[in-house]
This record gives sequence, structure tokens and C-alpha cells, in this order.
Amino acid sequence: MPAAGVRPSCTGVLLVNLGTPDTADARGVRVYLKEFLSDPRVIENQGLVWKLVLNGIILRTRPRTKARDYRKIWNTERNESPLKTITRAQSEKLARSIAGLDHVEVDWAMRYGNPSIRAGIESLMTRGCDRVLVLPLYPQYSAATSATVCDEVFRVLTSLRAQPTLRVSPPYYDDPDYIEALATSIEAHLATLNFKPELIIASFHGMPKEYVDNGDPYQAQCIATTDALRERLGPAAPTLLLTFQSRFGNAEWLQPYTDKTVERLAKDGVRRIAVVMPGFAADCLETLEEIAQENAEIFRHNGGESFAAIPCLNDSDAGMKVIHTLVLRELQGWI
Repeated sequence: MPAAGVRPSCTGVLLVNLGTPDTADARGVRVYLKEFLSDPRVIENQGLVWKLVLNGIILRTRPRTKARDYRKIWNTERNESPLKTITRAQSEKLARSIAGLDHVEVDWAMRYGNPSIRAGIESLMTRGCDRVLVLPLYPQYSAATSATVCDEVFRVLTSLRAQPTLRVSPPYYDDPDYIEALATSIEAHLATLNFKPELIIASFHGMPKEYVDNGDPYQAQCIATTDALRERLGPAAPTLLLTFQSRFGNAEWLQPYTDKTVERLAKDGVRRIAVVMPGFAADCLETLEEIAQENAEIFRHNGGESFAAIPCLNDSDAGMKVIHTLVLRELQGWI
């Protein structure tokens, strides 16, 4: 029985993904890019030169281009990006799957854009949560993703007198349930195709090579995911190649690059490929537009014939099993 004036303990779970513009126009993209590219975890050198480039060039030109890309994939029914639609669905399905647990609340947030991490934490605390499990929806850890989620969570907590007790779920890049879900998803999707891929590309979001040289474990975890997935699919499956996408700027990024690999394969006579994106828990601009549209066009333009982009785990049964298992594991001792 709690003491007078003390509410019964409640545990909150906050799912966090990267973020998205609120609107698919230049203004909305500009606001999003400014927040994203002003984060010193994302662009580590935030000196005067970068600020001049960001405000004088990038934020003047790139929003119009990226807004066109967002409109290609926009969920017009809800007037939001697919990433927001899917992350909400993941949160709602998780809440239903753990509804039998006493005093557990679920919410979701975006690191950049809305709903914000502050809004998510405040929502859980309003519902009486004095313990919060934060689950960054990044299978592989990097300072530019997982760490910046923690940065923002801690920043929110610094403004609170009554802070909730906090846990952060670790990366799950080689978790058996995650690898099994990826493999099952790949096998199911390949079975629906009217062609047999000669190979499969596992495309991960890239990062500047300098970040890895300075100690970021991201590349090693991407390799570990690919190795585990390759082993699970077995020798009868098409060859699995690891690549990195979405490079930005003039610095050297992790290689091999996805677009250059797709181009080279087509020129070398490969006619049928599939691409899976194991670093993304939900489909977004980088999967639905960059891979499924841009890279498909690169492949066909250079002689390729059949290209398949395998959907992310999203809120599928397999994807939700991964999230559900991770949450229950990290809540041990609290519930």
C-alpha cells in the first residue's frame, strides 16, 4: 500500500526512431534538417565553416529537393511520413501485446521532429510512470543515432525535479530473434517475386569513416548482423553483400557504397537483385525512395532487369515479436 500522497509505481516504455518532417514541403523539411544537422553527434565539426555551409547553402537548396522526395512516399491519407505511421503502429501494437502486464504504459517519439522525446517522457510521467525504458529503434549502435537519443533523454531529465528512473535498451544487432525475423522476412518476400535474385544486398545507412576511426562500433555491428544473417539464410540462399547508403558531403564514408555497388553489378552483367535494409526498423525515405526508387533506377539504367526492395520489419508480426521480446527482457526486475 503506497504512502499517502504517493501514487502506485508505473513503468513506461518509450519507442524512439530517428525523425521526420512534419510536412512534405520545403519549409517542413528545412525545420527538420536544421535540427538534425545541428546535432554535434550527426555532424561532429559544428564550427563556423559548417554553420556557414548549413545556413548559407544546405538549408537554402536541399529542402526543396528533399521535399520532392518525401512527396513520392508521403502517407497522404494521414498527411505524414511512413516512418511516423509505422512507429505509431509499432507503439500501439506493443501496448496491446503487453496489455496483460500491470501498470505498464507505452508511448513513442522521434529524436528529431514530432512527437518529441520531451513530449513522450512527459506523457508517460503524466500517466504516473516513475520508471521509463527507452528503446531506440536502431539495431546497430552509433553515436549519431543511439547516443543522441540518450543525449536528448538526459537533456529532458535535467529540467525535471522529479526524474523517472531510467533504462535504455542496448543495440540488438546480433540478437537471435532479430536475425530470425530478418531471415523469415527475406524468405517470405523472395517467395512472392516472379524472379530469383542472383544476389542480395544488405544496405545499411552510412557514416563518415572518420567516426569509425575514432571508435564508433557501428561498422563492426553492421558486419556482425550481415554475418549472422548470412549464416541463418544458409548456403542455398543468394550471395549476401554488405554496403552502405545515404552518404552526404565530400568526406569519405564507409564503403562499399550501395549506389556504386548497384551500378557496378549491373554493368558486370548481374540482371536480378534484391536489397534488404537491416539497419532500419521501419521503412522511411532512405528505404522507400532512396533504395526502392533511386537505386532501382540506377540498376535498370545500367543494364539490370529485375530489382526488389525488401520491406523493413515495420509492424509485421515478426518485427513486433522482436520489439516485444526486447521490451520484456529489459523490463525484468521492474515488472
